[in-house]
Amino acid sequence: MPISRRDFVETALTLAAASLAGMPASTSVGAEAESASSAGSGRSRDMAKIRVATIGVNGQGAAHVGEWLANPDVDLVAICDVDPSAYVRLCEKHFKDSLHPPAYVQDVRRLLDRKDIDAVSIATPNHWHALMAIWAMQSGKDVYVEKPCSHNVEEGRVMTQWARKLGRMCQMGVQSRSMTGMRQTLDFVRSGKIGDVKVARAMCYKPRPSIGLVDTHAPIPPGLDFDLWAGPAPAEVPTRKKLHYDWHWNHVTGNGDLGNQNPHELDKARWGLGKQELPKRVVSVGGRLGYIDNGDTANSQVTIFQWDDALLISDVRGLEIKSPVTFGLKAGPLRTGNIWYGTKGYVVSPSYSSGVAYDLDGNELGKWEGGSYQLHFANFVKAIKSRNHKDLHLDIEDGHLSSALAHLGNVSWTLGQAVPLGTRRPLAANDKHVADTWDSFEAYCKEDNVDFAATKLTLGRELAIDPKTERSTDAEANRLFTREYRKGFELPRV
Repeated sequence: MPISRRDFVETALTLAAASLAGMPASTSVGAEAESASSAGSGRSRDMAKIRVATIGVNGQGAAHVGEWLANPDVDLVAICDVDPSAYVRLCEKHFKDSLHPPAYVQDVRRLLDRKDIDAVSIATPNHWHALMAIWAMQSGKDVYVEKPCSHNVEEGRVMTQWARKLGRMCQMGVQSRSMTGMRQTLDFVRSGKIGDVKVARAMCYKPRPSIGLVDTHAPIPPGLDFDLWAGPAPAEVPTRKKLHYDWHWNHVTGNGDLGNQNPHELDKARWGLGKQELPKRVVSVGGRLGYIDNGDTANSQVTIFQWDDALLISDVRGLEIKSPVTFGLKAGPLRTGNIWYGTKGYVVSPSYSSGVAYDLDGNELGKWEGGSYQLHFANFVKAIKSRNHKDLHLDIEDGHLSSALAHLGNVSWTLGQAVPLGTRRPLAANDKHVADTWDSFEAYCKEDNVDFAATKLTLGRELAIDPKTERSTDAEANRLFTREYRKGFELPRV
């Protein structure tokens, strides 16, 4: 029988409270509590379905829940979050007509102990991604993990090693990898029809407002387990207005927009260039420009990645874009997306699912669009069934390489020094596309009236990288390729 909204919310809260008290978390209205280690959350078990749990549902993980519920091959059996209110919100949205919602588990370690879960999807803050994914693979579960798959360079390689050692499927959540329009676009980029493609651009022009400046600790939501929230990071409550989401802009838990939005674009750029190893040289220039707040990652940042025969230009702009950015191309204005430059033409992608190709005279050569987030989740399910990681559209090794690009840029920037606007690194300085980027970036800073006396522009240290070892010749940089892990949350190395 249908239940009232009041009864439903009380039931969801009871589920969360029971889990916090260590009681079975699969209680349902009018039914006795079941053991959390039993099949699902009291529902009948369909042996043909893959049993999935989602971890971290205050943000992108809520979208995961919707995608799993839309997939006929999946049974969503549990939701895990350190904040019980996140579970209650999801129950109100998706399960208010259900007497048997997915079980709530607060502690990921208890979730991974369960034998009735085949796979997990992870959408926690970045500092948890690698450790949680490795623990899940060690417990016999396949993993879908949001971008970036790692918080530092070393973590992504270790994740890849564990996936291969244990034979687990591990996919990174850059959904454009599975979009039909994007796959057709990249097929064209790599077809030779625009000639040799040696330069790619990854753009993230996405205004990010100040998170405010306070001298007090972020309030902890009722019932949230902060020790679990901190996990591998120091268990120190951050100084800022709120705990959730703004972790992106503090380096101990996030990676700025270079490691938040731009892994989408970095991955597509590298895909188009066909590079399956890290670049040999990296330099990053930028800053947290235009406002002073409790964030400590760059909001505007240009990073140049150089291989022997290719360049990738990452361009992140977090202030208002006042003038259209086109770089002289027919497609525009540009916001978030990619450009691949060939010797006979170029291809522009303005979204996760579309692209358009032009010859050097601006004549359109082709156009593609289409796809949905569900395709990436369905691809993960396909690989779980085949047990072949080559079926994954974004296997963890590719996820590692694309995520590591963001980490390399942030390491370069972290080791830099304040400089006046107009200072440029010699790395690929003679390349027209690099020069155009610097010109455009400087114009953007001037249009937003950035006060460089108040918010410094930092010229990053140029790093030399050995792609085989994934280490730098710079010892100080290498120390930033990993992190100090808190006791009990150490990175399990192979």
